[in-house]
Parts: sequence; C-alpha cells; structure tokens
Amino acid sequence: MATYVMLTTLTDEGRKTVKEKPYRIKEVNKEVEAMGVKILAQYALLGPYDFINILEAPNNKAIAKVAVELGARGTLRTMTMATLPVDELG
Repeated sequence: MATYVMLTTLTDEGRKTVKEKPYRIKEVNKEVEAMGVKILAQYALLGPYDFINILEAPNNKAIAKVAVELGARGTLRTMTMATLPVDELG
C-alpha cells in the first residue's frame, strides 16, 4: 500500500455543509474507505487549505478515483501527492 497526502479546500457550498452538518465529514470518510482507501490521519488546518488527510491506497488509480469522486461533488477541491519514506531515499 502507498501513502498519500491530500490537501483539501472547501468551496462555499462545502463550508455551508460543514457548518450545518459537521457530522458529514465522518460520513464522507466512510465513503472514502468504501472505495478502498484508508484514512490514516485527518486534521483541520488554518491557512490556504482547510484539511490535510494522510491516506493509504493500493495504487494511484484508487487515490485518483477518490479525488475525482470528491471533487465532482462541488464541495471541495483537492491536491493529492504521493509520499516516499525518507529511509527509501538512500
């Protein structure tokens, strides 16, 4: 399994949803896990991004599917990066 970092920014509609239904975040997490991607950690951020998600997926195709599915809803935008453990650099 590969590890990925996904930074997300809420749209106006997404902010409205989180404000009115904060439990929706946990519901979306269950949907992501149903797509075969495990959420290792998730944090709310201050700054240009609203959340950082550390994810584990079997391959790039699986993580791309999650990014497209979530982005198509119109409530957030994603930036996803593959990670490489520092010990594997040398």
